[in-house]
Amino acid sequence: MGLHLSQIDEADELLTNDPLALLIGMVLDQQIPLERAFAAPLELTRRLGRLLDPADLAVMDPEKLAAVFSIQPALHRFPAAMAQRTQKLCQIVVDSYDGDAARVWTTAKDGRELLKRVAALPGFGTQKAKIFVALLGKQLNVDAPGWREATAPFGEAGSYLSVADIVDQQSRDKVREYKKQMKAAAKARAG
Repeated sequence: MGLHLSQIDEADELLTNDPLALLIGMVLDQQIPLERAFAAPLELTRRLGRLLDPADLAVMDPEKLAAVFSIQPALHRFPAAMAQRTQKLCQIVVDSYDGDAARVWTTAKDGRELLKRVAALPGFGTQKAKIFVALLGKQLNVDAPGWREATAPFGEAGSYLSVADIVDQQSRDKVREYKKQMKAAAKARAG
């Protein structure tokens, strides 16, 4: 089963097969449409003219990487900040996971440890880390014991709460409707 987050076949194939691309897409998934965030890793490979390599990105001149992110259309609303965050992510992958992004999850002993590892990555707060671990469990068959409990409520089977639940356009629309309802409820509470 492949991911369907960008709704672009080639970009989704990259996300499915390249753990670093998936991590970068998730880092970029804030303050821009999710399809754009998850299509960005493919565009980054095109702009670099090569596959994503954490060691290469970690040592790349920061201004050069920011310039690559800033080429119009920019990869993110905040290209320089996201280039910096991506570079920090790659450095952690090199330093802590021997340059293999998949080791973030393949070497975790259980869901709690996996959640802790993901939450320690740049750009991942507690909620985003839970969503990412739920995505790994629900769609990529990462079976760290206790992952559903560690990611509650995002790990619940049959839910449509986040990108972890997007498998096609219909499920994406259900997730968007849920988020719209949550924003309306928050606005009503604040008002």
